[in-house]
Amino acid sequence: MSVSGGIFDPESSGEELSRLQAKLENPEVWKNPEEAKNLTQQVSRLKERLEEWGSFSRRLTDVKELYQLVVEEESWEELPEILQEVRELVKDLRRREVEFLLSGPYDERNALFSIHAGAGGTEAQDWVDMLLRMYLKWMEKKGYKVEVLSRTPGEEAGTKLITLYVKGKYAYGLLKAEKGVHRLVRISPFDANKRRHTSFALVEILPEIPEEKIQINPEDIKMDAFRASGPGGQYVNKTSSAVRLTHIPTGIVVECQTERSQYQNRQMALKLLGAKLYEIQEQKRKDEEKNLKGEKVDMGWGYQIRSYVLHPYRMIKDLRTRVETGDTDRVLDGDLDEFIWAYLMQEKENNKNEAHG
Repeated sequence: MSVSGGIFDPESSGEELSRLQAKLENPEVWKNPEEAKNLTQQVSRLKERLEEWGSFSRRLTDVKELYQLVVEEESWEELPEILQEVRELVKDLRRREVEFLLSGPYDERNALFSIHAGAGGTEAQDWVDMLLRMYLKWMEKKGYKVEVLSRTPGEEAGTKLITLYVKGKYAYGLLKAEKGVHRLVRISPFDANKRRHTSFALVEILPEIPEEKIQINPEDIKMDAFRASGPGGQYVNKTSSAVRLTHIPTGIVVECQTERSQYQNRQMALKLLGAKLYEIQEQKRKDEEKNLKGEKVDMGWGYQIRSYVLHPYRMIKDLRTRVETGDTDRVLDGDLDEFIWAYLMQEKENNKNEAHG
């Protein structure tokens, strides 16, 4: 076990700390309080991380030396204590791995998670249900609490659109790896001729934005109360307190139809609306940066991230990281960590290259 190199790279963290401290020494930075605050917070986080890794490194050195002493003196009664310390170090290492990869401003927060059916009618709507089952199993394994905010059922089967509120630490940070278009190729169970069909579904992930960050003019919002539709059951029971909010300037429409009062539904819908507006602002900023660099801007339905082929062969392949597996049942049963971690590590490396570019 080593704490140097790899994805943690304390040396790079130290270089990044020096770079940020140098920026803070520039008087021009302090003319922009928000930028100065962000830089100060980043410096504080990096200092804390380096101090923690220094402590971890010392613990690792101590246990190595103790083990060598046990071997030399054959004092095996000390071995259980060493093994317990190794277990604690491994546990600590995994926690720090998560913290290192998920260090964005909203990575620790809850997530607002939606799946939209693409073109293709019942086929695409059934694909939404397959993805929903996969993600619910993954969320259950992670211990996340899940609340259905709204669901639009398909005409014959499946789901056109479903939005979930996923509660738990790092829910957004982990699920953001799944944002994009998911493509399914299979023999359709809805086709009497047993032909092969291709279906698409769009997964949208938004962080739960702190209330103080959301500023929406009440005059820009149109609210409609309605009775929730659909089969109910595991998704949503019929209620007259369902709320639909329309943001007039952008045309964004959000709904919340959980088993709550109209006021509570409205508050949750405002959270969803605020997250969508924040995402628009962030995407606009990122697109402007890409345009300045001459990079291609391509998101939404044109941004396919993963292919799930169930016929004529079985293969799931991530088009960003090139991670693939033939064990499609395992993935569709919620085993997504291999894909998620590969994406997060790739993003961390890309961000590091951009920072030094």
